[in-house]
Amino acid sequence: MEKNKYSIIVPTYNERLNIALLVYLIFKHLRDVDFEIIIVDDGSPDGTQQVVEQLQQLYGEDRILLRARAKKLGLGTAYIHGLKHASGNFVVIMDADLSHHPKYLPSFIKKQLETGASIVTGTRYVKGGGVHGWNLMRKLTSRGANVLAQTLLWPGVSDLTGSFRYMIKLMY
Repeated sequence: MEKNKYSIIVPTYNERLNIALLVYLIFKHLRDVDFEIIIVDDGSPDGTQQVVEQLQQLYGEDRILLRARAKKLGLGTAYIHGLKHASGNFVVIMDADLSHHPKYLPSFIKKQLETGASIVTGTRYVKGGGVHGWNLMRKLTSRGANVLAQTLLWPGVSDLTGSFRYMIKLMY
């Protein structure tokens, strides 16, 4: 049986102050897991790419992949760009702003292995969930978008606007 490999896609724009801590926490919580971190930076003017290059020297260019783009092209296209470079059979997408704590990654992996689910998603809207560092307007916007989506779509999930997901990689 082949060993699983996990590709963690992290889009960045002006995340110089967060990216090193995020990478450290991923390594801390996934000690016995084969993974790579694909950082898709959209031309951050704050030096994010230089910090990532230092992280590559520390952890290795095979574990930290910098896939820079010349300018800000958006979150959705950053995930697509990252998927094109992913070598793992599972993919995790998460934000660089530390709103998605890497300590939950082992439970995502465990849940998928136990259930065989194609997608495991983090949610802010269940007991024990939440957000940190968001202002009131951002919280209201997120909550309002989810209430609207629940009312119109009845999707059966509690958080449609979050971007902390773990999934089987279907495209190669």
